[in-house]
Amino acid sequence: MSTLYDALESRDPSAREKELLSALPALIERARQASGWAAVLKDINPQDINSRAALAQLPVTRKSALKDMQKAALPFGGLNVTPTDKLSRIFMSPGPIFDPEGRGDDWWRYARPFHALGVRAGDLIQNCFAYHFTPAGLMVEGGAAKLDCPVIPAGIGQTEMQVQAMNLLRPTVYAGTPSFLKIIIEKAQEMGEDISSLQMALVGAEALPPSLRQWLNEHGVPHVLQTYGSAD
Repeated sequence: MSTLYDALESRDPSAREKELLSALPALIERARQASGWAAVLKDINPQDINSRAALAQLPVTRKSALKDMQKAALPFGGLNVTPTDKLSRIFMSPGPIFDPEGRGDDWWRYARPFHALGVRAGDLIQNCFAYHFTPAGLMVEGGAAKLDCPVIPAGIGQTEMQVQAMNLLRPTVYAGTPSFLKIIIEKAQEMGEDISSLQMALVGAEALPPSLRQWLNEHGVPHVLQTYGSAD
C-alpha cells in the first residue's frame, strides 16, 4: 500500500521550489482583484515576486488587524476574491473574525494528513472537532469525503456518549484534540467499555507534548499524527 497521497509528495525539492515560485505572480495578481488586497499590495508588481527573497518583501497582514479591517468592510474586509454569495460557508472566530469557505473539493486539504496517518477508504472516523462557528469539524469532513470515509459527527463534549459511540460503532480513527482523546479513554476505562477498535488519531488545535503522545500510545492508540491548521 502506497504511503504517498499523490505525486506531489515525491517531487524533487528543486522541482517543488520552481513550481511554487512560478505560481506566485498569478496568485498575487488574483489577490489584487479584491479591494482589500489591492490596498495592501498597491506598491507590489506581481511579476517581481518570483523568489523567496522577493516573497519576503510582501507586507504582512497580521491577524490582529483583521477585526478592524473586516469591521470597516463587512464581512471580510475586502480580502475575498470570491463573492460572499458564491461561498459555501462563513465561519466566525472570536473577535469576531469572519472566515470564508469556498466550494472546492476538500477545501481545507485534510485528505493528505489523513492519508499520511494511514487512513484509507472505508475507515470510520469519529470526528470530535467542533462543528459550531469554527471550521475544524468541517475541515475533517472534507478530507474524509475525499478518501471515501464515513464520519461520526460527534463534536466536543458528552464524553459518555463518545465512549458509547466508539464501543458500539467501532471507529478506527479519532479526530480532535489530544487532551479530549485522553479524557475519552479515561472515561472508557471508568465505564468498563471496549474502544480498542480505535487505532489512529489525527489531532490538533493544541500542543501534543511527547508525554501525552506516549500516554496515548500506551493506552491503545499506536498511530497519532499532529496537524496544524488555521481558519484565518
